[in-house]
Amino acid sequence: MLIGERMTRRPITVGQGVPINEALSMMRDEKVRRLPVLDKKGKLVGIVAEKDLLYASPSPATTLSMHELHYLLSKITVNDVMTKKVITVQEDTPIEEVARIMCDNKIGCTPVMRRGELVGIVTETDIFKILLEMMGAREHGVRLTLNVPARVGVLADVSREIAQVGGNLVALGTFQGEDPTHAVITTKVQGASQEVLLGALKGLEIQIQNVQET
Repeated sequence: MLIGERMTRRPITVGQGVPINEALSMMRDEKVRRLPVLDKKGKLVGIVAEKDLLYASPSPATTLSMHELHYLLSKITVNDVMTKKVITVQEDTPIEEVARIMCDNKIGCTPVMRRGELVGIVTETDIFKILLEMMGAREHGVRLTLNVPARVGVLADVSREIAQVGGNLVALGTFQGEDPTHAVITTKVQGASQEVLLGALKGLEIQIQNVQET
C-alpha cells in the first residue's frame, strides 16, 4: 500500500505572512495541530506546529496591556516560527517507508508531494490507524502469537493448517524474534475456536506464545 492511498488529501494550509494568532485560531477551528506553509505561489516553504505558535506567544503572566499584546502578536508571523527544512515524501512512497522516515527523524507528520506540489499530509494518527487495520484490532476473532523458525515456507505452513480447520486469516504481522533463527507471527483468525486452532497447529515446529479472544 502506498501513502497516497491513505493520506489526508487537500490539507489545511496557511500563508507564511499570516500572524501567529490567526494561525492558532485556524488550527483550533479546523481541529488540526500542524499546518503546511505555502508562499504566494502556492509552493511549500515550511510547516508550523501548534507548539511552535504557543511557544512564540506571550506568557499569561505578561504585564503587557491587551493593546500591546495584540500589537505584538500581529507582528509575529508564521514565517518567523515555522520549520523551513521540511521532510516530505512522494505519494507513491510505501506506507512502511513513511513510518520509518517519521520515526527516524522524530517527526509527527510529513507533507505528501507530487511533482513538487503539495497533495496531502500524513500524521502519526494516520499511521496508528493503519496499524490498527493491519493487525485487525477492530475485528473480533482469535489472536495468536507464534514463535516460529525463520525458514522458507513457515507462513505457508501456518496458514494452510488454519485454513484446513475453517479458519479465516483477517490479519497477519511478522516481527523479529529474540534471535536471528526465529521470528514472531501475530495473526487474527475468524471461523475457528481457540481449541480447534491450537489442535491444528500442534503438529508444526512452532511455539504458541499467546492465544486469546479479542
